[in-house]
Amino acid sequence: MAGEDRAGPEREPTCEQIVGRKLWRGMGLKDFEFERIRGLLGRSPNWTELGMFAVLWSEHCAYKHSRAVLRTLPTSGPGVLVGPGENAGVVDIGDGLAVAFKMESHNHPSAVEPYQGAATGVGGIIRDILAMGARPIALVDPLRFGELSDMKVRRLFAGVVAGIAGYGNCVGIPTVGGEVAFEDCYADNPLCNVMCVGLIERGAIKRGVAAGVGNSVMLVGHLTGRDGIHGATFASEELGEDSESKRPNVQVGDPFYEKLLIEACLEMMSTGRVVGIQDMGAAGITSSCAETAARAGTGIEIDVAKVPLRERRMSPYEIMLSESQERMLVIVERGGEDGVAAVCRKWGLPCSAIGRVTGDGMFRVLDRGAVRAEVPASVLVNEAPVLEPGWEEPAYLAGARSFDHRSVPVPGDMENAFRTVLASPSIASKAWVYRQYDHMVQTNTVVLPGADAAVIRIRNEGGRPEKGLALKADGNGRYCYLDPVTGGRIAVAEAARNVACVGARPLAITDCLNFGNPEKPDVFWQFRGVIEGIREACEALGTPVTGGNVSFYNESRNRAIYPTPIVGMVGLMDDASKATTPGFKAEGDLIVLLGETIDELGGTEYLKRVHGMVAGKPPSIDLRREKALIEVLVEACSSGILGSAHDISDGGLAVALAECCFFGLPGARGADVTIPWVGRADSLLFSETQSRAVVTVRPGMERELADICRSKGVPYTAIGRVGGRRLRIAATGVGVLIDAYTADVERLWLEVIPCLMNG
Repeated sequence: MAGEDRAGPEREPTCEQIVGRKLWRGMGLKDFEFERIRGLLGRSPNWTELGMFAVLWSEHCAYKHSRAVLRTLPTSGPGVLVGPGENAGVVDIGDGLAVAFKMESHNHPSAVEPYQGAATGVGGIIRDILAMGARPIALVDPLRFGELSDMKVRRLFAGVVAGIAGYGNCVGIPTVGGEVAFEDCYADNPLCNVMCVGLIERGAIKRGVAAGVGNSVMLVGHLTGRDGIHGATFASEELGEDSESKRPNVQVGDPFYEKLLIEACLEMMSTGRVVGIQDMGAAGITSSCAETAARAGTGIEIDVAKVPLRERRMSPYEIMLSESQERMLVIVERGGEDGVAAVCRKWGLPCSAIGRVTGDGMFRVLDRGAVRAEVPASVLVNEAPVLEPGWEEPAYLAGARSFDHRSVPVPGDMENAFRTVLASPSIASKAWVYRQYDHMVQTNTVVLPGADAAVIRIRNEGGRPEKGLALKADGNGRYCYLDPVTGGRIAVAEAARNVACVGARPLAITDCLNFGNPEKPDVFWQFRGVIEGIREACEALGTPVTGGNVSFYNESRNRAIYPTPIVGMVGLMDDASKATTPGFKAEGDLIVLLGETIDELGGTEYLKRVHGMVAGKPPSIDLRREKALIEVLVEACSSGILGSAHDISDGGLAVALAECCFFGLPGARGADVTIPWVGRADSLLFSETQSRAVVTVRPGMERELADICRSKGVPYTAIGRVGGRRLRIAATGVGVLIDAYTADVERLWLEVIPCLMNG
């Protein structure tokens, strides 16, 4: 339908009407921003130009509130090949190979249309990885929802999980991990973050650049429709009473088409004729053209009459802002157009040359030769205002900090408290989620969902050990709510610790930073604190930030979500076959606690579920101790000393020991543990003290582990043995605190979410 039955500009408001009726406000632009646009252009923008500015100057695209703060993060390192500013970060993994990875959010779309919101979030992040020239090999999905007692929350939860499964399974990329937490603050504003990882030869990395004056600008993939128009601006505002009316802003995905697009793009890039490539995500043709031109310092001229459409009478405004899915912008060497078109025909994809690269720096939009928009590409991409709003500490923190956990009574029945914590949906088994995902497609998944981190095998043909990629996403919004700096540190540290527990060396991170309205001083204070904590942890652990996403305005009915940074960590191991898992393996193995427990209960799952309180300071963290523990875990796993390894985090030591019993094969194993302890029994069991792990040692290797710990300064305490069918936890001087059949508590842990979802 390219060129057929176009809508003309007569349907659009004139410049005088735009100014007189202040129509920019309906697009999310502030008055001062409109005046800035007029100043930069030396005139008023027309309707199409105004729409282009609205989407590219939205918070979602321009990072107006976050850009200055994000510049403080460490973004370079020995292995970083591509850092922030491109479609995805890329790190070197040796042997001529590199890994591209990125995390994005699709929160607002998932709140109003959970299935398609989640599905298109998956599709979009896959195309970001594809745009680097990499083959996508794995997905990880961290999610947040309200409490499952709420029927609306159950609907959102079921829809988002189904959307991730529906798209990922059909496109043929394994969803290998993730995490899910449930807090009331996410009831109306769930978080759907998705991370994708891809593999690429180091010399084949592509960039999103419109380089080479005279080169062709080609659109590959789905026909363009009206879905998703102003999706970027929708993501840059609070959810309100009319949010359900924004469903047309949510795109519709087609995973089977995306599979064809992946194969076609990889094949056309292998020809050497593709100069640059860019996903058409938020802001569609507008963002992909403007961003590729701005990166290259060139201009682009396109004609919307050459854009293949699936709907009649689409105006230039609608074509430029459409966020129809499964589309890529490809910059092709002059003379290479026929080769690219032949690849597209082979895969059954539409392909159209819609314009050319120019040398004047202008982004020019034509319609059958008539100019409909003409603005400098660099102004669209780089001249949005950088805002530094005021910030102030939230008033609620004074009360939270004054909390003393010693004022909370110690439960008389510690085993009942343990079962209560284990039955928290945030702690309980997430098998209901990941059993809907195909995590074995491509047959490279070595460590399955449910472990500390997933592991993907990197195949080779040389008879050498196959390397492994460890993938993890983590973050605790409650910690950040109570102390943003500490919460930011822990988000990075826990992701790194999880990767180390499978035996991988942490390499680098991507992040998805989910917050409320940044125009509110308390929210921006939280954001600054979290970034400070992430910076400190990344510097201490040597894990630079290669890219990510900021999602602001996550609030509704004047209630913000917890400040929720999600950290996606990639780690590398030399031999994937040596990956360590959390489950106890053999009767009689020695159980060892690495690290030391502190009497602290602030911000814990125990405090919330047993005592109904969210208060206190979150667990403290010493990043030097964290780094030492990570080094011990990596060395001990790679040398074959450990039979199992599992980090201690949400729920504390009692939950970690129980999970080690549950993950053992075949069936649940037991453990008999006695821990040296002086203090409150609930602190021993449920403190979420950082920099700890539970490991088991293979027979005859106890001294080797002790020597490694001693050399790194990591506390080492032998606390018991694997065996039997009961989980028995005792404390010296206190006696037995928990003594239960492992199968009994495992059943409780497994059935929590299925029972709630069936209720």
